[in-house]
Amino acid sequence: MKSSSLINRNVLMLNQNYEPLTVCPARRAMILLFQGKAEMIETADGIRVRTVNTSYALPSVVRLQEYKRVPYKRIMLSRKNILMRDDHQCQYCGTRKGPMTIDHVVPRTQHGTDTWENLVTACVKCNNKKGNRSPEKAGMALLRKPARPTYVAFIQRYIGVADQRWRPYLFMD
Repeated sequence: MKSSSLINRNVLMLNQNYEPLTVCPARRAMILLFQGKAEMIETADGIRVRTVNTSYALPSVVRLQEYKRVPYKRIMLSRKNILMRDDHQCQYCGTRKGPMTIDHVVPRTQHGTDTWENLVTACVKCNNKKGNRSPEKAGMALLRKPARPTYVAFIQRYIGVADQRWRPYLFMD
């Protein structure tokens, strides 16, 4: 594997208390390691980055040396994130085929808001069938109640677990 692609691999960054903070490129993680601001918790299976004089283990999980107070991490409400939360599946009929739209569970005309709890993925057919009515009035039921995803769930499901060594730190084991 080329060193340029190695340095761009994702690394899970943990706060000093092992709380997942973010996913960053290996380049940034290695800089933090060299500066003494982080320690390597897990390596990437014997993969090494070589310099002229030496080679270094490529990190998979790093932990910051000092605790960083991070404001509450909120996932931005966007069309892309709604589609990812719902796994590109219509929340009324369950299909994944065809173009998907975003539907207001409580329509805007009935004072429905643009919130995680009121927006779902819907296929064009179901969105047209539901129209400007509530699911109950349209005789349609939601597969899952829509909710705001947590930041750890966002990393787990949407960014993905690039390395199985991340699983214990993302509360997946």
